[in-house]
Amino acid sequence: MVHDKANNRVVLLQRSENAKFAQGLWDLPVGKSEPGEPITETAVRELHEETGLTVKPESLRVAHVIHSAWGVEAPNGFLTIVFAADQWTGEPENREPHKHSQVRWVDAGAIPDAFVDTTATALRRYLSGGPEVSLDGWA
Repeated sequence: MVHDKANNRVVLLQRSENAKFAQGLWDLPVGKSEPGEPITETAVRELHEETGLTVKPESLRVAHVIHSAWGVEAPNGFLTIVFAADQWTGEPENREPHKHSQVRWVDAGAIPDAFVDTTATALRRYLSGGPEVSLDGWA
């Protein structure tokens, strides 16, 4: 996630009606690692592919960890590391219109309600200084 602390805003994307899951919901820029790719490089690559923003791997800090028991593309569960960066270059743009209907800055005090549950929890906990780990779907 890119957090503009000076203006109290974050970059969010809205998933399109063509997205594989969570159609129409807001989300953080997310993605999967390529084989042999360190997670910091994944975060940098996915952010740029989806939003056009550039961050340096060394500027990332772990903001939240999500451990889910099940996912649409991960029936055996998944682990998501959410990074935060407050230094970037570029302006947000929708670089994957086949996946997202929009990408834009959103006031951190006005996060949309129609948000992917797991990343909404991660974002809200990060912004409030809450717990850094969330478990989803575990008994």
